[in-house]
Amino acid sequence: MSIVFSEISKEFHLYNDQISYIIQILGNGELGNLYYGKRIHHKDDFSYLLEGGLRSLAVYTKENDYFMSPQYTRMEYPDMGRGDFREPAYEIQQANGSNTSSFIYRNHRIFAGKKPLEGLPSLYVESDCEATTLEILMQDQLTGMEMTLSYTVYEKYPVIARSVRFKNKGTKPVVLNRALSASIDLPDADFEMLQLSGAWSRERHIKCRKLQQGIQGIGSRRGISSAEHNPFLLLKREQTDETHGEVYAFSFIYSGNHIEQVEVDTNDMARVSVGIHPDTFSWMLRLDEEFQTPEAVLVYTDQGMNEMSHVFHELYRTRLARGVWRDKERPVIINNWEATGAQFTEDQVLQIAQAGKELGMELFVLDDGWFGKRDDDKTGLGDWYVTNFEKLPEGIEGLAKKVEALGMKFGLWFEPEMVNKDSDLYRAHPDWLLCAPGRTPSPSRNQYVLDFSRTEVVDAVFDMMDQILSKAPISYIKWDMNRYLTECYSTDKSPQDQGKVYHQYILGVYSLYERLIQKYPEILFESCSSGGARFDPGMLYYAPQAWTSDDTDAYERVRIQYGTSLVYPVSSMGAHVSVVPNQQVGRVTPLETRGNVAMFGAFGYEMDLQCLTDEEKDIVRRQVAFFKEHRRLLQFGRFYRLQNPFTENDAAWMTVSEDQNEAVVGFYRKMGVPNGPWIRLYLQGLKENAKYIVNDQTDQSYFGSELMHAGMVVHREDLCGDGGDFCSAVYYLKKQA
Repeated sequence: MSIVFSEISKEFHLYNDQISYIIQILGNGELGNLYYGKRIHHKDDFSYLLEGGLRSLAVYTKENDYFMSPQYTRMEYPDMGRGDFREPAYEIQQANGSNTSSFIYRNHRIFAGKKPLEGLPSLYVESDCEATTLEILMQDQLTGMEMTLSYTVYEKYPVIARSVRFKNKGTKPVVLNRALSASIDLPDADFEMLQLSGAWSRERHIKCRKLQQGIQGIGSRRGISSAEHNPFLLLKREQTDETHGEVYAFSFIYSGNHIEQVEVDTNDMARVSVGIHPDTFSWMLRLDEEFQTPEAVLVYTDQGMNEMSHVFHELYRTRLARGVWRDKERPVIINNWEATGAQFTEDQVLQIAQAGKELGMELFVLDDGWFGKRDDDKTGLGDWYVTNFEKLPEGIEGLAKKVEALGMKFGLWFEPEMVNKDSDLYRAHPDWLLCAPGRTPSPSRNQYVLDFSRTEVVDAVFDMMDQILSKAPISYIKWDMNRYLTECYSTDKSPQDQGKVYHQYILGVYSLYERLIQKYPEILFESCSSGGARFDPGMLYYAPQAWTSDDTDAYERVRIQYGTSLVYPVSSMGAHVSVVPNQQVGRVTPLETRGNVAMFGAFGYEMDLQCLTDEEKDIVRRQVAFFKEHRRLLQFGRFYRLQNPFTENDAAWMTVSEDQNEAVVGFYRKMGVPNGPWIRLYLQGLKENAKYIVNDQTDQSYFGSELMHAGMVVHREDLCGDGGDFCSAVYYLKKQA
């Protein structure tokens, strides 16, 4: 059992071989945090770690007792209105208008394993011996409100998963105006904060700054996790790099509005807050009603950012992603979008599929334009059935069977959360839009958002999708979502319940996903949102891969995939080769480099393959063959970042097999360097004493210690384009028998 409760000191010690997390029941019944960090030996009393004493202007918890002041105490789940002037973890507005609460310890339970969160994505265990869970029941004696704090510590990982459940056991309704999933007070603020931020086509760029007094943080009020700020942040020491130093990382398993922030107080303590964004949240709890927060994941390591990433990669790949595709190698895709757009014929797409088959590809995906009266982005969304039989004479069923007859699998694009006004669905149900009364809904991409907080809306969309999926042999679904939420008002809800709509919308999305994957478990789902605007842990619970970005330019993708790799495994990153000049930035990069980047992901192509020259087809054929030969290593190996494209002209990464017998290394140069220096890559993750051959050149071998400490020499002739702009190389390493 990795959670111990000491009756002497009223302390909970959560630990495994790597981390310790210590909570104390304080003298007034509230909870304080004594320690979070590297594993320390257990003993029955760590109470010396609770500092206190008299300070001017401080507010204290007891009369004539000047030891504990909430604003100077490391609180476990802080309240507001009672002397802690930092950011609270929750706010409950009572019937009399007061928002002051006082939750004190009632009891706790410790059990093996981990419970799922109803209706929400969360980490799981396959055996109860993998983790231990602590639930602490707190109660406000005045209002009768109950709060259950949940902590799961994994045996194998330096991970703590946290969530909170509120229940109204009082006599009057209350309103939750803030309900975060985790709050943690650290004893100092000597950290740099790193976040993954950007915008459409440049998602998850790495941003780093030193903590300062005050509040610094990120979040989304756009209705989804957003391209602007991923629900993740980490704190690292200034000297921490990829291989050394302390990291505290915080990831939020949620796809809606979120907040991650750090407050540095006047005493140089750092409070980290993670949860649903309070600015768009207000949840009335009537008698006996409950509210469950989503799950926050805390990771600590003193071995640098690569080790932190290894933890997230394995955890999210094997204990968040689910289903038959969790551990299964992903097919090589050819998607027709950049070749045809929404205007195509069946003959055109079959020719693209045939060309893909000849080059070794395995799955053809029909993108936007197959449904309703859909030739542009102004019509058809919401009508998930074929009406244009000039495009598809035998509908989706007929096309899918023809693609399968070619020896390929068939995939299909949907955007189930959206509607055009020019659609049968909108004409029948104009009240199904999210829109404030008396307001005109704001358009974006000529489309509007369906009210997925309503069960009947989700039911109707499921029925349409089910009609397609039940009749056609469909192996893959690309689930797109191409705008943010505005006028987020549901005509189905009372005024008092409008503050629930943002969250209930996401619950509706999750419920549709769940119904589909339960009925069609063999289908591979890929989530998408104008590229990577909803690339978050919540989505990985339902779709084991996501479209990383609409920007498929090789140089931009190096940075996007590098940043994404801080949290998300390679197997989750949809990464395709597209045409040049690139549609997003107009840049021309070598076809070899485009492939060398994309193969470190869920690999595919977005182009009209028939337009390639014979030489280009040979390059593509070799890329596909190389990827298929090393697919398991590329998608499921241990990933290391070697050189940072945000700070250097060169970038590099590698993936190593679990047994350390194989590795694939990618090297990428942004701009050619005239008369440049020699290049050495310092590899990681190999066996020190093993000998490796590179690219099957058996005439010379290298010890792992050489490649890691002396470095692997990158020769100019290894690089495509003779070492000019946007050149690259990929190396395959194999342990010598």
